[in-house]
Amino acid sequence: MAKKILMLVGDFVEDYEVMVPFQALRAVGHSVDAVCPGKSAGQSVRTAVHDFEGDQTYSEKPGHNFALNATFDEIREQDYDALVIPGGRAPEYLRMNPRVLEVVRHFAHNNKPIAAICHGAQLLAAARVIEGKRISAYPACAPEVELAGATYAAINMDAAVTDGNFVTAPAWPAHPTWIAQFLVVLGTRIEHASLSTV
Repeated sequence: MAKKILMLVGDFVEDYEVMVPFQALRAVGHSVDAVCPGKSAGQSVRTAVHDFEGDQTYSEKPGHNFALNATFDEIREQDYDALVIPGGRAPEYLRMNPRVLEVVRHFAHNNKPIAAICHGAQLLAAARVIEGKRISAYPACAPEVELAGATYAAINMDAAVTDGNFVTAPAWPAHPTWIAQFLVVLGTRIEHASLSTV
C-alpha cells in the first residue's frame, strides 16, 4: 500500500541524499512531499555534493537545484505516514526552527517511520526523540547523538541501522541499505515480474 511521506530539506542539503531517496521512494509507488521552511511548492533549494577524497573530512561542491513539490507552511504532519531527513548542511540550521522540531516530534511520538541520514541526526537530537535508541549518523555528529541519550552506531559508510521506527545511516554510500531497510519499516513489498522477450 502506497504511503504518504514527508521530506524535510533546506538549502545546501546533500545532493545525493535528497535526490536519490526522493526518486527511489516515488519509483516504488510512494508519494513524497519535499518541503523547506520559508519556501513554497515550485521553488527550489540549492544542494551540495559531499565527497570522500582522502581529506580529514568530506569535501563540498555545488550540486543541483532541487525543486520543492509542497509548501512547508501548508503541511499537516498528521496527514503523513513517514518522514525522511536528508543530511548536508541544512539540518544544522533547520534544527533552530521550532516548527521543524514540532514536526519531527510528531513522527517520533506517533511511532511513524523516520529515515535520517548523515547530518539528519542533528534534527533528531535537537528534537530530543532518540533517547535509548541506536542511531547512526555522519561520525562528526556522534557527540550530539550521544548527548541526546542515544547510542551512536559506529558502522561502515555503506551500512545502515534500524531501531524500531528509526532507520539511520552515516552517508550517501549507504543508500542501497538505508533505503531497503526503510522500505521494510514502511511495510513496502516489492514483487519482481519476469521479463518476457518477443
